[in-house]
Amino acid sequence: MNPVQQDRRRKPRRKDSFYRFVLSVNFVSWLLLVVALVVFHFARPEMVTGLQTYWGIAGRETWSQRHVDALIVLLQVCLGMALVTMLLRSKRNRRREDSYGVNLFILASISLVSLLTINVSVV
Repeated sequence: MNPVQQDRRRKPRRKDSFYRFVLSVNFVSWLLLVVALVVFHFARPEMVTGLQTYWGIAGRETWSQRHVDALIVLLQVCLGMALVTMLLRSKRNRRREDSYGVNLFILASISLVSLLTINVSVV
């Protein structure tokens, strides 16, 4: 081993570039899920209240197809990034005490269930 290069097992995780990359991808994928939730808010039908009906204010009672398409793309990218990150972590973690990244399983589950729900109820 090169004496200049530090052993990754002895190097702190903050200085490990692979660990920082996986952490960054994890953060971006969670951020994409938050963006998808915002897009979902604009995609769903508006709730038309009795007051709106009384005053004659129109409300959209159908899903916005443009926003639904963006939502599907965001959720697919989020799911893909979560799966790639899980794969990268599984290749790197080899010891028993290494963490599994439960948050990635949760993120992938949320994305997958959301995609299935949109596919069944909207599209």
